[in-house]
Parts: sequence; structure tokens; C-alpha cells
Amino acid sequence: MPIPIVNSIASWFLKKRFHQIELFLKYPNEVQNELLFSLLKIAKDTEIGKKYDFNSIKTYSQFCERIPIVNYEEFQPLIERSRNGEQNIFWPSTIKWFAKSSGTTNAKSKFIPVSTQSLEDCHYAGGKDLLCMYLNNNEDSQMFTGKSLRLGGSKELYKENGTAFGDLSAILIDNMPFWAEFSSTPSSKVSLMSDWEAKMGAIVDETINENVTSLTGVPSWMLVLLNNVLDKTGKDSLLDIWPNLEVYFHGGVSFNPYVDQYKAILPSHKFKYYEIYNASEGFFAIQDRNQSSDLLLMLDYGIFYEFIPMDGYGTADQRIIPLGDVQLNTNYAVVITTNAGLWRYKIGDTIRFVSLSPHRIKVSGRTKHHINAFGEELIIENAEMALKRVCKRISAEIVDYTAAPIFMEGKEKGAHEWIIEFKTPPEQMSYFEELFDNALKSLNSDYEAKRLNNMTLTKPKIHSARPNLFHDWLKENDKLGGQHKVPRLSNSRAYVEELLRLNNR
Repeated sequence: MPIPIVNSIASWFLKKRFHQIELFLKYPNEVQNELLFSLLKIAKDTEIGKKYDFNSIKTYSQFCERIPIVNYEEFQPLIERSRNGEQNIFWPSTIKWFAKSSGTTNAKSKFIPVSTQSLEDCHYAGGKDLLCMYLNNNEDSQMFTGKSLRLGGSKELYKENGTAFGDLSAILIDNMPFWAEFSSTPSSKVSLMSDWEAKMGAIVDETINENVTSLTGVPSWMLVLLNNVLDKTGKDSLLDIWPNLEVYFHGGVSFNPYVDQYKAILPSHKFKYYEIYNASEGFFAIQDRNQSSDLLLMLDYGIFYEFIPMDGYGTADQRIIPLGDVQLNTNYAVVITTNAGLWRYKIGDTIRFVSLSPHRIKVSGRTKHHINAFGEELIIENAEMALKRVCKRISAEIVDYTAAPIFMEGKEKGAHEWIIEFKTPPEQMSYFEELFDNALKSLNSDYEAKRLNNMTLTKPKIHSARPNLFHDWLKENDKLGGQHKVPRLSNSRAYVEELLRLNNR
């Protein structure tokens, strides 16, 4: 299809869609309130709808009083019943798909329900809006003259009990309309390959001679692929391979550690980066302006938002507030009610608002300590359990520890760097490292995937700390005392660098 026609169709869709977007920009609280009661009405005859008598809920206060805030572990029994083929438990339409996501405290993997409504009105709607906003901001774009290189999950869909599960990207690719195949590369067949190493080679071979005009994927994974492309061609710049490449749509992990590396292989001030905020649970926010670092919260994707101020999170004084009560520059834990049947569900992310008219946000972190530099979503419970298992096996004892990512440098892979102070050290540190790495793999499927064949992450780098290192660090920072704790996991290297300097002093 000629580019002027494609842009004309996109322009028509954009103008039509902008009227709807303007509605929630002008009346955000009214749109969200109407959405909440629409969800309650749709689900009133489900098992959960009857349990909490959705039909008689007439106010937001009643909604809060009736329905508890839940995390994955608390909602998991209902999800497992649904995965086994039961229907009408938490959403009336048939739940066919479950997005396999990173592990939680008690589970190696989460299985997030994806309904037909959430697929069409949330995930796909977000993708369409992203393209339209980009084209609106860049009227001279030639993006549709070529193809989008998409890099999704590495696993195919697995079917059981009449349902299917896999990476969200696999679900999205499997359900895409036939025409989307013509505007994307690699083919769906290659995109859904389960062997990541073989898939990487196949993607390079399939895309290297295409006219690629845009990139879509998680920064860490995409960087590995792009370096493979450069290796294959012997080029230093991607623009020598794909001269019409103009934009990278990214999300999933923080882009900050990768900015310089992308600029090195995409040396053009005209090249654009657009961020999205989405997850297995839904598509939440979009960068709607060029050169912006904040994201527009999308309020009409079938998701009702609530927020917990982090200064009281998990305490007896915890407050849950609707969108209308949020304030600027305050960290909030995000709670969602969705058109896939998640009711007052804590997704584990924290955000802060940088604008209230319209509602623009920045993702500020997670509600728990974690490392998520490469999409591995390593949480403190994974670390604690892995250390406990290994120490028990080899009779070692630990005083304290902390960890942070080693970010990719050029073509060097990433890793995790650990500083561990032992009371009883292991006889062989290399054996400890091996056992610990394997324990983390067994506890966290996303970490396991990133470690596969050292494709993104290499084995952990562990330093044995001198005696009293963490005590001295706390003392030096005036943090001795019961209220102060060593930060266990961090996406920043600040703590690790300080401790390494102190350890070597």
C-alpha cells in the first residue's frame, strides 16, 4: 500500500481517536468513574460478582468497603481454577489466554488472565494509539515505507485444559490480524520460536536484508539482537544496514542504562525513542510527545486505577485513593481493576505523577527490592531463598549482602554483582557461585530465560566481603541502628560501588 494512503488512513483513525482521548483529558475522573461501574455491571453475575454483590455497589466508597486489595498470591487460586477450564469466575467472557510473567514470593511464574476485551481494548488499542501519536508528532515520517522489527518473548504458546499460556508477546503475535504480518519482521513463525539462541540467528537472517524503519522490544534483549546484526554485517552503525530506520519503541525495563549504547550504534540526532509502559496485566501509559521523558496515563483501556502512597504502604495506616486524589511527585503503588477480571490487584509497580492535567507519570520502581535491568525481575524473596538453599547445602553462613546489575558495555553481556559477607565462608567460591546461579534459575523463570546460554546475562560475579564491611558502611553513612538496613537488591550501582571502595580500602 503506498505511503500517502497509509498515512491518510492513520490520520483518519488518529482524528477519530483524538476525540476520545480529549474526553479523558478533560474529564479524567468522570471517565474513570464511569468505567468502574461499567466493569462492575459486566461482571455482576460472575462468581466474584455475586460474592461481593457487585449489583448493589453504587459508590466508590462501597466498592472500597466490599472488595479487598489483593496481590497475585491471594488471587492465584481463582486463576488456577480458570486455567483448569472453569469459566465465569472473575470475568464473564471466556478466558482463553494466560500471560506467563515473572515469579512472585511463592511462585516461580505468574499466569495473568487475558480476556478478549483486554486483548482488543487494552493491549492492541495501546499499540494503535502509540503509532498514531508518533505519526501525529512526526508528519514527515516514512515509517510505513518499510517494516517494524519486533522482538517479543522467546516462547511459543502452550495449550492445556482448553486454555493457552505463554509470553504476552506470543499471545499478541498469535492473535494479530493477518495484515499485520506484512508490516512486521521477522515472521510469526520465527517470532514464536522457543529456542532463544536459534531464534536470534533466524531473526538476523530474516531481517538483515529488509527495509527496517522501526524497532519494538525490551532494551536489553534488543541490544543483544542489534549487536548480533552488527557482527554479522561487520558494520559499526545500524543506519548503514537500515538507512531508513527512524524510531525505537521500547518498554519493560529502564532505558537509562542503555541510552549511550543505542546512540553509539544509531548515530543520528534525528533518530527518535518512544517509551511505553505496559505489562502482562495491561497497557497503561504512552510517551505522547517527542523528546519527552514522561508518559500519558491512558484512562479508557478498560482499567480502573487506584493508588497507595508509598509512605504508608503495607502499614496499618495504608491509604488507597482514586485518580482524583493523587498529588504531584509522590510515589504511589499502582492498584488496578481490569476488563480481564483482576479486581483491586496490586501490580507491584510504583509511579509518580509529574502532571495532573493531563495525568502524566514516570515509573519510579517496584514495591519490593528488585533487580530488573534486563527484564529478569529478580526480587528479594528469590535472593533470600536461593542463598538459604545454597548455604544449607554447603554449611555456609551469611552475615549480610547486597547486589546490583553490571550493565552491558559495548558487546559485553550483563551480569549481577554480589557482595556477600560470610560468617562461615564456602570452601570453594566457584562452587558456591554455580549453586547460587542454579538456585536463582529454579526460583525465577525470567532470570532463567536471561541466563540461557549467556545470551543476555552471564553468571553472577560474587565478592567475599571483609569482616564488618556492612557494619562499617552503615556507620560511615550514619545509619547504625535497628531502623536502618542494608539495601539488598538495587537497579542502581551506587551502593555496590560504595561498598567495593570500602572493601578495598
